[in-house]
Amino acid sequence: MIVRNCAGGVVFYANQVFILQNEKREWVLPKGKIRNDELASDTAHHRVEFEAGVNAEILSTAGETCYEFFSVSRKEPVCNQIVWYIMKAHSKEHEVNESEGFKDGGFFPIEEALEKITYSQDRSLVSLSYKKYKELMKEKVAI
Repeated sequence: MIVRNCAGGVVFYANQVFILQNEKREWVLPKGKIRNDELASDTAHHRVEFEAGVNAEILSTAGETCYEFFSVSRKEPVCNQIVWYIMKAHSKEHEVNESEGFKDGGFFPIEEALEKITYSQDRSLVSLSYKKYKELMKEKVAI
């Protein structure tokens, strides 16, 4: 089995979260493979910019997820281990990278995003991350 280390961002703007629709019409979060000696946080930041065209800053770690799939091209199973970061967008501006196969994307109210997101572990991640994001935002206001 091939194991790939990846990183991604759960990107919030006010009470909305950014999600993408991929070529399979699945609603997902921006993420990608960690290459060479790149830090996971740098990969997450880069993938959010590259896939979504969103300028965002990392506030905190969000956790980790893992999923397996069978790679038809490699003819063997692949396990993606993903480190996630809670991120805050500086604006709602975005540009979905269609050349990477993304069909749609944008900032959606949390409840609407949770209905759209394809995978249950991503829904759980967004839900938990939103709670932590709100706490982090309260702390920033209190300072």
